[in-house]
Amino acid sequence: MPSFDTVCDANMVDVKHAVENTTKEITTRFDFKGTPAAIELKDKEMTLIGDAEFQITQIEDILRNKLTKRNVDVRFLDVGDIQKMGGDKVKRVIKVRNGIESEMAKKIQRLLKDSKLKVQGAIQEEKVRVTGAKRDDLQAAMALIRKEMADLPLSFDNFRD
Repeated sequence: MPSFDTVCDANMVDVKHAVENTTKEITTRFDFKGTPAAIELKDKEMTLIGDAEFQITQIEDILRNKLTKRNVDVRFLDVGDIQKMGGDKVKRVIKVRNGIESEMAKKIQRLLKDSKLKVQGAIQEEKVRVTGAKRDDLQAAMALIRKEMADLPLSFDNFRD
């Protein structure tokens, strides 16, 4: 029976390279000289550190440009609020989304059920497996999911006939 998996996975190697390139640019830019401006990556969390909210915004812009150059969708970023640190420093934590949350997976499953297509969606950990009788139905399901879930950077893999 034909099937495919709907996943939401960022390429962490490209994210790491983008963070490294951002760090390199921060150290060479004149307007960041003598400031605590920095970006750190631990697991799937990036921490932006700066003097003021304006500096954090600039670092975030540089990061978004580097991610875009490496073909990493910026919708993977879950941007947190700006927090005060000791002294006059501020920081912002940005998480990289990986996997489909159970709430969104249920939404995708409900969308497939309501669409009247002859496909079924099954939630498996952090992905949704869609199975159907015909390849055309699966391709229609892909188009429907892409259209309705535009705010998520979904991709489809493991397509089997």
